Amino acid sequence: MRKIIYMALIAVIGLALTSCEPAQKDFYLSDLQGTWRRDNSNEYWHYTAEQSDENPYLLGREWDLDDDVTEQDRLDQRQRDGFPGNGWFKYWLETSGKLTEIHFMDNGGAEIPKVYILTTLTSTKMAYYEKDQKSNKFSFTKQ
Repeated sequence: MRKIIYMALIAVIGLALTSCEPAQKDFYLSDLQGTWRRDNSNEYWHYTAEQSDENPYLLGREWDLDDDVTEQDRLDQRQRDGFPGNGWFKYWLETSGKLTEIHFMDNGGAEIPKVYILTTLTSTKMAYYEKDQKSNKFSFTKQ
């Protein structure tokens, strides 16, 4: 009889512990796409629905008005050069919230990967942190 009570107690504790885990939230590409402004700054990111040359990545661009760079500058640059360069990136969002950005550099065609973990993504707010530097947290408002 003691064995049965002991096993039942372990089962109840196990069930209680698994039910305390937070539910997995899915993140959707449709919420990400659009123009975002980093809070308290003049930095902007635009996630497009435009396919990059490499599946499954899409293209995005960033600019900073404090550096006298506008979104139109990024668009003009691409039209002039025929390919994305500084300020452009390709990206992929997993429904788990892992956001991978690969930033293009003009100097020799280098590509710099950055991986973020989303904590919030709604139609108006986004927040994430760098996967390898959890103290680097960023928040944005959709424009």
